[in-house]
Amino acid sequence: MTVDDLFTDVAAGRHGLDPALLTATSVFWLHHGTRLAGGGVTYRNQYVLVRVGGAFGACAFESGELDPDVAGEMSGRPLSELLTDPRLPVRIAALDAYLGHQQPHAADDTVTLPSGTPEVRAQARDTAIAGLLDVERGTKVALIGVVNPLVAAIEDRGGTCLPCDLNLRETQWGHPVTDSVSDVLDVADTVVATGMTLGNGSFDTILARCRDREIPLTVYAQSGSAVARAFLGRGVTALSAEPFPFSQFSADPTVLHRYRTGAYA
Repeated sequence: MTVDDLFTDVAAGRHGLDPALLTATSVFWLHHGTRLAGGGVTYRNQYVLVRVGGAFGACAFESGELDPDVAGEMSGRPLSELLTDPRLPVRIAALDAYLGHQQPHAADDTVTLPSGTPEVRAQARDTAIAGLLDVERGTKVALIGVVNPLVAAIEDRGGTCLPCDLNLRETQWGHPVTDSVSDVLDVADTVVATGMTLGNGSFDTILARCRDREIPLTVYAQSGSAVARAFLGRGVTALSAEPFPFSQFSADPTVLHRYRTGAYA
């Protein structure tokens, strides 16, 4: 199964209601910057969010890829229109909202991130994500979508982090970061990828390579958390799903939903 296959299945009603019967009540365009204490990197993130009923679908996108006017253009339209929009981040956010509306996250394994500063919450989040990994000393962990606290959490467990990111050239500690997924996918023992790979179109490539090599793929998803969930047991072996509001948008306790499966294909 690919992401396009999932769009086709939803349009055909194989996951529940006809999306033409649902309304994208609110669409949000969000842009924020974050620099954690002691870090030398300012993370600049943009998200498009789609609300359907009580569910918020989300997708991160690259700077300049979507104009803020998307919020006014898309709010109030049938969800089916957003699912066929030519802009991939809009389609992914709409798909995420649809799947989250049809089946809200309810994992047996949840982690409550504590109230507190961004640094406290980021460390707790990335420790929870790293806890999904079976890492022994020397395990090569491809990290596609670099967040420095997650690099630290992987290495604290004895793993060797292979960082890959489109925007960062080195980690907080000066380790080089490649911008090519092929550099890390062919040598890693296990792969950790952000949900943003859904929005930039690289998810299917990562998924297929992990299936072919029969290596674990863990997804840590703010973007497309319900979309990534649809691939559990179909290439995704573990998922940290963080539906909106994300940890960086709240100082109050929020919940991560953690899923695991042993299936690769």
